[in-house]
Parts: sequence; structure tokens; C-alpha cells
Amino acid sequence: MEAAWVALSLSLKVAGWATLLNAVLGIGVAWALARLRFPGRDLLDSLLTLPMVLPPTVLGYYLLVLIGRNGPIGAFLQQHFGITLIFSFTGAVIAATVVAFPLVMKSARAAFETIDPQFEKAARVLGLSPLAVFFRVTLPLARRGILAGLLLAFARALGEFGATLMVAGSIPGRTQTLSIAVYEAVQAGEDATANVLVVIVSATCVAVLLAVGRLAPGRSPA
Repeated sequence: MEAAWVALSLSLKVAGWATLLNAVLGIGVAWALARLRFPGRDLLDSLLTLPMVLPPTVLGYYLLVLIGRNGPIGAFLQQHFGITLIFSFTGAVIAATVVAFPLVMKSARAAFETIDPQFEKAARVLGLSPLAVFFRVTLPLARRGILAGLLLAFARALGEFGATLMVAGSIPGRTQTLSIAVYEAVQAGEDATANVLVVIVSATCVAVLLAVGRLAPGRSPA
């Protein structure tokens, strides 16, 4: 059972870092897709949405090609900084971030596109800089949709399995997250541990979905 709580702690850390990274990357990309017009915008949106539909093992393979020891990013970091991303906590965070990214991007983009541009124009007329308009007008108006996307991304990162297993492996205390621990427990015939882990994951996901439901436009707490 001690190993189960270690896996839970590790999963929360991985999901937390992944959500934090997606809060920056996902919101920034969503704003660019919602407000800017440039060639290939739809193609870029489709490519960034791929992690939502690709099999986790395929996504894990792509990550291995990029950040593995022989990949362009992995080899560069290894040769110049001595950093190895695979089979590490950082690798688990990267896998969870990539898998959960579309949930933040799609939710944030939809939220930005529902904002009347006249509010932003009025703020600029009043003398606010573009950065101030974003943080004082655009972001507050889109906060419900963004927060819903972040909650869904947290739940998705918490339950990530396939890509994480391929990129980070299953090292107890280092990369063995909750979902991987469930798999290992079932394989080892440790049904009691598997039951506890499944209940924890399920309860967390239900709580997140309830929170997302309360954030839906037009919904009021029951």
C-alpha cells in the first residue's frame, strides 16, 4: 500500500506540472488560433489536436523519436547538457503534457472565440496596451472555458498510461504513475492494491467532471 501512495503522489506531481505547462502553452496557442489569421492555421490546429485522437502508443513512439537518445531533441540535450529525458520524471511530464494539450487548447480557443471583439477594441481605445487588454479583458472573459479545459487536462494527465509507459517506463518512485501502478498490480495479482488505486483514480475523475459541469456556460450550482 505504501507503493500505491507513492504512485499517487507522483501522479499528482506529473499532472500538476503538465497542467501548469498547458496553462501557458495551451492558452497562448489558443489565443493565436482564435485571433490571428495566417496561412496553414487550420492545418496547424489539426496537427495540435492529433494527441487527442492518436493511439497513446503511437504518440509515445513519436515522442521517443523526438526526445529519445537518438532523436534530434534528445541527442542535442544529451550531448550539450547531459540531460536525458526518457525514463525520467521529466519524460513523464512531457508525455502527460502532450497528451492533455488539446483539451486546454480546444477549450480555450472556443472561449476566446465567444468573446465580442468590441470589448477588446474599447479597451484599446481607452489606452490599454495589447498585453493589458489580454490580461484585464480577454482572459477574465474566457476564464470559465479555460478553467474547464485545465481541469479536464489535469484529469487526463492523471490517468495517462500508454505514452508515459513508452517514454518514462515504470520505475517505482520515479516514473510509475497511478495508471501504470494499476497495470503492474493487476499483472502481479495484487488485487487489493489495484482496487484502491482504481477507486482513487475514479473518484478524482468524477470530482473533476462535476467541477467542469459547474463551469459550463449557463449552468448554476444545483
